[in-house]
Amino acid sequence: MTVHTHILGFPRIGAARELTLALESHWRGELSEAALEATGQQLRARHWALQRDAGLDYVTVGDFALYDQVANHIQLLGCEPARFNFTPEQSPLARYFTMARGEATYAEHADCGHAHHGNAAGTAALEMTKWFDTNYHYLVPELSPQTRFSLAGERLLAEVAEAQALGHQVKAALIGPLTFLWLGKEKTPDESGFDRLALLEQLLPVYGALLDRLKQQGVAWVQLDEPILGLDLPGAWRSAFESAYWQLNQVGINILLATYFSPLEENLSLTCRLPVAGLHVDGIRAPHELISVTDWLPAHKVLSVGIVDGRNICRTDLDAALAVLQPLAAKRNGHLWLAPSCSLLHVPFSLAAETELDGDIQSWLAFATEKLSEIAVLKGALAGRPDDAALAALATSRLAITGRRASHKRGELGSAEYEAQMRAEIAHAVGRQEALGLDVLVHGEAERNDMVDYFGEQLDGFIFTRHGWVQSYGSRCVKPPVIYGDVQRPAAMTVAWTVHAQSLTNKPMKGMLTGPVTILQWSFVRDDQPRAATALQLALAIRDEVQDLETAGIGIIQIDEPAMREGLPLRRGQWDAYLDWATRAFRIAVIPPAQLWVNPDCGLKTRGWAETEAALKNMVAAARQMRAA
Repeated sequence: MTVHTHILGFPRIGAARELTLALESHWRGELSEAALEATGQQLRARHWALQRDAGLDYVTVGDFALYDQVANHIQLLGCEPARFNFTPEQSPLARYFTMARGEATYAEHADCGHAHHGNAAGTAALEMTKWFDTNYHYLVPELSPQTRFSLAGERLLAEVAEAQALGHQVKAALIGPLTFLWLGKEKTPDESGFDRLALLEQLLPVYGALLDRLKQQGVAWVQLDEPILGLDLPGAWRSAFESAYWQLNQVGINILLATYFSPLEENLSLTCRLPVAGLHVDGIRAPHELISVTDWLPAHKVLSVGIVDGRNICRTDLDAALAVLQPLAAKRNGHLWLAPSCSLLHVPFSLAAETELDGDIQSWLAFATEKLSEIAVLKGALAGRPDDAALAALATSRLAITGRRASHKRGELGSAEYEAQMRAEIAHAVGRQEALGLDVLVHGEAERNDMVDYFGEQLDGFIFTRHGWVQSYGSRCVKPPVIYGDVQRPAAMTVAWTVHAQSLTNKPMKGMLTGPVTILQWSFVRDDQPRAATALQLALAIRDEVQDLETAGIGIIQIDEPAMREGLPLRRGQWDAYLDWATRAFRIAVIPPAQLWVNPDCGLKTRGWAETEAALKNMVAAARQMRAA
């Protein structure tokens, strides 16, 4: 059985955040454009080598960006906004970073003679927003009736040449034309009724010219990402796909249409009918559609199955994955590819540097580099000829999957010196607020490194990596905590600091907490129970903290939930189910216990999902009875 392997994209920041360090050095004027470009070239070569060494059939070219892949496409398609007033003297890289970061003017401050960033006369950067429902942020293209497109493909074509010179079989990766327009924002001076879809007619020839250049350069496959096929699309956008891809197919290069993040639903048959050589689907977010896609997709076309989770860091259950893949392989008759569900941009680089993690817990995880190996192992097992390394990997996977258990506990608060310093910072914050005449004060949260990490460090069920960085945007990286087991609160987390702050003032002092849904959304979450179950465990932990704050005399408690909306599924039809458990978790966290359950020994501090759910149902029923009374 012939099976091919590839990925949709790879983390670009490097194993040790080399790209981040190089970018910031360049922006400080310490690293030249040429040196920055050289860093990028070195990273690409290493990442392609990892893909080759893992046994993948293709390396992916076009996923690398010095700042953002959508910004890359703005330059690639020649549609830099006119408001930047770029001149021929400005290098492409200088223009690129101006779009990303803006351009401030400088004026001498009359008092101190120093230069300060001016706001009024500066050029604002492109707007930034979240890439679908991930925590990655992209730069939003600005589109208007005056937007014009022209091919500027030198950077991409040069990267293809780099990979070919290293002996790699190349698959180029691009954002598809309809998704590119969808991601843009209409910028018009008046209410003209302009629809950015109207730009598709002039955009398609540019894509066609680029595909032709790639074909001439010997590229066999081009991946065109169209994740908007997983959205609730207006009729005009749905209708545009068939004619658009008919036109692109005339170039005569193999197109792999890639969808991810969401089920295709009403777009499934449309997507399978499109005139492309292959289709990638997300087998993690839409496993229930795999059989339908296999049936609808013509037998001569490639089906690429995203069978390894590109959004989470849990090790793949290889036996379960093989059980999903085997019936698909039997139907596809050699036209099956394996891949992660989406780009690996959304997970950390490698577990190799995580030398301080508990051994058992580390065995349950897989970062981007390890996911390459999982794909290769699945290929060998599916083809019926796994080598000794693959057989060992399958055995290791079985041990890890069956061996998950909660085994990690956080330590105590820091030294007396640290505590004294934090108390001094709190006193300073309280004094400043009183001097300003504020009525309700906060303690300043000087002891907190992050609004999620601070709580995770004190809850059972969390671990923290040393090098698990993920790109948020540009040079900004985050290191999300990992929820590996059942969440419980062994001790109060904020009470001592808040009570100390209250002792310094006669004015009300607010307790400051992060809500359960935000903690969930900004973490890597265990995949062996529903996210709703983990959210409820977090809610119960926060609820315990609320109760302790109230008992300590703190009468006002602020619970921050900035990520509540971020968790909304891409499909509106799935919103109700999400909001049901997400808002329920928040209500449990905030409603005083006496209003929820009259018996303090109601058993809500359970470790399993079934027990938590049963206790919750009893609690909600009691709350309804009390409200009715």
